[in-house]
Amino acid sequence: MLKQKLLQKGKQKLSPQQIKLMKLVQLSTLDFEQRVKQELEENPALEMEDDLLNSISINEEEENLDISENMMDLSENQNPSIDSDEINIDEYLSDDEILDFKNNIPNQNYSEKKYIPIISGISFQEYLKNQLHTFRFLNNKDLLISDFIIGNIDEDGYIRRPIPSIVDDIFLILGISVTEEKIEKLLSNYIQKLDPIGIGARNLQECILIQLENKKKSTEIFLAKNIIQNNFEFFTKKHYQKLQNKLGITKKNLRKAIYQIEKLNPKPGKIYSENTKNLNHLIPDFTICIVDGNLELSLNHRNTPELKISSIYLDMLKSYKYSKKNIKKNDNNTIFFIKQKIDSAKWFVESIKQRQNTLMLTMNAIMDYQKEYFFTGDPYKIKPMILKNISQKIGVGISTVSRVANSKYVNTPYGTFLIKSFFSEKMINKEGKEISSIEIKKLLVESIEKENKKNPLTDEKLSKILKKKGYIVARRTIAKYRNQMKISVSRMRKIL
Repeated sequence: MLKQKLLQKGKQKLSPQQIKLMKLVQLSTLDFEQRVKQELEENPALEMEDDLLNSISINEEEENLDISENMMDLSENQNPSIDSDEINIDEYLSDDEILDFKNNIPNQNYSEKKYIPIISGISFQEYLKNQLHTFRFLNNKDLLISDFIIGNIDEDGYIRRPIPSIVDDIFLILGISVTEEKIEKLLSNYIQKLDPIGIGARNLQECILIQLENKKKSTEIFLAKNIIQNNFEFFTKKHYQKLQNKLGITKKNLRKAIYQIEKLNPKPGKIYSENTKNLNHLIPDFTICIVDGNLELSLNHRNTPELKISSIYLDMLKSYKYSKKNIKKNDNNTIFFIKQKIDSAKWFVESIKQRQNTLMLTMNAIMDYQKEYFFTGDPYKIKPMILKNISQKIGVGISTVSRVANSKYVNTPYGTFLIKSFFSEKMINKEGKEISSIEIKKLLVESIEKENKKNPLTDEKLSKILKKKGYIVARRTIAKYRNQMKISVSRMRKIL
């Protein structure tokens, strides 16, 4: 039976300011710079201190007039008419502390801070096409088809798409009917002959075979081709004894053949594509230094742009205030437009200020929590730390700490690290002392580096080694940490 009843429920809603702040906090330094640039382009009421755009020699009165006319045209189509009495212009003319937000760094020019090197060059596909067009025996139609095939080569140098799909695309896009056999012929006779060798392969097996075909003929190369062509699964799983038995060869000959294979490049496209694509420069968000025996934390100056509210928009509001009696319908829409832009600019500047405070507050807490490590640089000094520890210490949400830790880097005297790397699980050793999982991972790496590669240590053996050192770690935990560090199982670490 349905009944009516009153129910009181608490519901939390985020304000636009909070939403904007959360989005800004999670941005890296480069992404944040792009976000500021985007806001400057979209909001004419926001401008940069000493912005070069403001140095254009135009009569100020004419400029204000043009801007006002443009805004009135936009407002007529986008904003409803409003009563001028609903807008308190004085709120926007007061000396609000958020009207500008400056980065007070002495002896530093803005042009110097914003300099970013630009890397230019042709794309990987263009590099391949330039080589292809040197072949004399390709007619215009074959060149057009070959160029389309090259467009399907990824940055590793592989063609991941099925040949029938490429055939369909060529017909739909170029209007050329071509057979799968024709595509195969162009691939093997021309595209796979391009530099770097191995380009245009459909899988790793084909890529290695292409490179072996271009090697000088020898017994080792012949054996290597046999292994890849007919026993590829045994090779990838490192079943060396099965390979010896099947091929009837000695361990010495197998070792020579595998050595030839290991010299080849499994991703030939990386040779060129990594050098020509836009590089993502790692720019630390924080810097920690040791000065006079104390830790000092600083925020990258790129996170503190010099922004202010446009004086042009403020002057326009002043002019409307003094001529309030003569305000017309279009003027009301213009005032509403200006109000929106100034509000948005204020919110953005305030969000940047709060972002800076949040970043510094969070990183200060992390630095204080891990001060033993930052003083010594010893990974064994890293204390177990989870997001909740920092969240409770500074009184912010766990999600806020996570946004800072997952996307920010800190420059220390010992290198530049992702902040997330300082967070770790807590474990207990034989003495009952709390230790970090980072310490366990460090010991694992050391043990694996010292192992006999002809007989690598299994997870069970690694667990026993750590137990002798006073660390009680289960085999499953060893496997978990090994996978996190992208270390292969013992069989895949084995060498002949």
